[in-house]
Amino acid sequence: MKNRRLIFALAGAIAMGAAGYGLYSVGMNRGMNMAGPASGSTPPAGIGAQRGAGDAATGKKILYWHDPMMPGQKFDKPGKSPFMDMQLVPVYADGGDEGAVTISPRMEQNLGVRTAPVKLGRLTQVVEAVGTVAYNERDVALVQARSNGFVEKLYVRAPLDPVRQNQPLAEIYVPEWVAAQEEYLSAKRIAATGLGELLEGLQEGARQRMRLAGMNEDQIRLVEATGTVQARFTVNAPIDGVVTELGAREGMTVMSGAALFRINGLGTVWINAEVPENVAAQVRPGNAVEARTSALPGTAFKGRVNAILPEVAVATRTLKVRVEVANADGRLAPGMFVTVNFAPTAKKEVLLVPTEAVIQTGKRSVVMVAQGDGRFVPVDVEVGIEAGGQTEIRRGLEVDQKVVVSGQFLIDSEASLRGATTRMGEMPAPKDATAEGLTHRGDGKVERIDKDSITLSHGPIASLHWEPMTMNFNLPANGLPGSVAVGDSVKFEFRETDKGMFEITKIAPVSTAEPTKNTAKNSVMDDMKAKKK
Repeated sequence: MKNRRLIFALAGAIAMGAAGYGLYSVGMNRGMNMAGPASGSTPPAGIGAQRGAGDAATGKKILYWHDPMMPGQKFDKPGKSPFMDMQLVPVYADGGDEGAVTISPRMEQNLGVRTAPVKLGRLTQVVEAVGTVAYNERDVALVQARSNGFVEKLYVRAPLDPVRQNQPLAEIYVPEWVAAQEEYLSAKRIAATGLGELLEGLQEGARQRMRLAGMNEDQIRLVEATGTVQARFTVNAPIDGVVTELGAREGMTVMSGAALFRINGLGTVWINAEVPENVAAQVRPGNAVEARTSALPGTAFKGRVNAILPEVAVATRTLKVRVEVANADGRLAPGMFVTVNFAPTAKKEVLLVPTEAVIQTGKRSVVMVAQGDGRFVPVDVEVGIEAGGQTEIRRGLEVDQKVVVSGQFLIDSEASLRGATTRMGEMPAPKDATAEGLTHRGDGKVERIDKDSITLSHGPIASLHWEPMTMNFNLPANGLPGSVAVGDSVKFEFRETDKGMFEITKIAPVSTAEPTKNTAKNSVMDDMKAKKK
């Protein structure tokens, strides 16, 4: 008796194992059918193809593959995008670029779309900066005391007094000069008595002692011409300008080497301009400069860059540029604020587009290129400098291409929307597949039925290159058949309406349903009962 029970138990276990394996196989087959394309289904466009080959689905020649969200990068083979979690999209020889946007002529007019050609030109960026006027430190004269003496008379009594060249500045009495002059005049009188040949060396020595005492050649010639001792000497201004430092006063004693006057010329002045470091590379020594000041409206002063000082101001992040400007009439005074316009040297010809055509997205610069027949493609570009409403294009465009300068933001939004649709797995259908009235077929399962729509979990749709997904469809115009219920496996046909929605045109339950878990379990129990009998 125990042996018979043991045999029946072993037989039941074997039967349950066989049934479980059957259910596992059924589940695996259903899961595989829902997860990917069925065996023998049409692969996505471009898969397995090479650059220059024809697309088996469309019959068009493939130029290259790209990511619609990064259209500037091209690939020779299909595969997964290195930028986004999506497959690369083929670009066809007839311009069927999945990232392109096509709008009708009427819509172009409504949007106010304007285009401009890409052209070659020279772009000169005008740099503007502010600065202050300063003395030209190379146009300075210093008047010093050449010997110990006394200031007996002063002609210039205040700093910043203007002076002219050779204008008297002061009279100085120098005792050492008097002794040297007396010695020279004595030697000269002896030479006049006929002993000149014997005392010629003595007269020359006296002249040399006057030089050593600090007298210049003009002063020595004056003593020789007059034959009298010049106890006082007038100090004259060596250049035109203003007295910026005054170190002499009447009655004071001066020592040899003491600074009496410092004179700065005003024929030319310096302008120390503060140039931002990000545009300092556009400024070079020798560049032409035009300066203006509010103190002299309507007057422009011409000059050139003299030097660029090798130091950046930490607080303002600027470089100091020294500009030399002619100031013959002396109207520019040190300390004035001025506005300086630098005109950099003209560069070589570069590609130029209107600045309004460039869409700045943060990390990317994009322009919309018009390809004719209402088609527009976003192109990533590398931009350079900008000036006068024009922007330099370093990479991404060619001469005579047309770029959109008005309405490009709406077109770019449409292109980005299509890229997002592609990224979600809804690949844009070929033109013949999205035509109104064309139907598509698929297998699926009813997940939900609403008043106006039905939700289906369907397998791959080869005619649209769709992967398996769950989505909503509009109900047929004549209503849903009464035999269709939630949970049924169905075969269905649908089409795209003129509003971009998908509508069921035909739907019916699958005639031979797969065995469920309960039916499989009942079959196993029946087999066990038969064996017991």
